[in-house]
Amino acid sequence: MPFEVERPGRVPYAEARALQLRVHRDVVAGVRPDTLILLEHPPVVTLGRNATAGNLVLPEAAYAARGVEVHRIERGGDVTYHGPGQLVGYPIFRIGRRVRDHVARIERAIVEVAASYGASAAPRDDYPGVWVGDDKLCALGIAVRRGVAFHGFALNVATDLTAFDLIVPCGIRDMGVTSLERLTGRRLDLDEVADRVVEAFRHVREPLPAATV
Repeated sequence: MPFEVERPGRVPYAEARALQLRVHRDVVAGVRPDTLILLEHPPVVTLGRNATAGNLVLPEAAYAARGVEVHRIERGGDVTYHGPGQLVGYPIFRIGRRVRDHVARIERAIVEVAASYGASAAPRDDYPGVWVGDDKLCALGIAVRRGVAFHGFALNVATDLTAFDLIVPCGIRDMGVTSLERLTGRRLDLDEVADRVVEAFRHVREPLPAATV
């Protein structure tokens, strides 16, 4: 199924959220097709609907002192970090009630991208996202309004992984994080990875099966 792609570069979180909401409104209204937004954020911590304050390592004021914004948002999931070197994707797609199908397709696309770099990654049954063993490569959290999904995924490409020390990633204390650069042992270009993400999404966007009653 066709979709548009927007790649606005490095965008502050509040500005990107406003963009998401504008695109979501237009997709709901039928005045634009499904749209995949791919971008990068300055350092920011976001707290989803299930987040607890205990998963912030520092008092909120201390994040601002370090140049890290904190935002509470409507996606599912707990707390996560976004920053330079991380490819953030917002698939604003019509999914109806097929939330699990949508999540599975995002995971399949990221697994395909990792495989294209020789990295063996996979979803887990116990935690969302895409993992390499006990290390999370890609975080995932979505919201759905009026049958259209927004929010999405954060793929660690060249991310400074020490930044995750500022939080308990996704509220999981006994797991780690990784990146494509760590897995491949070489420097990667974020735009090139974004190209591969677009192609992977095209591969997994075959028509959804008919819903069963």
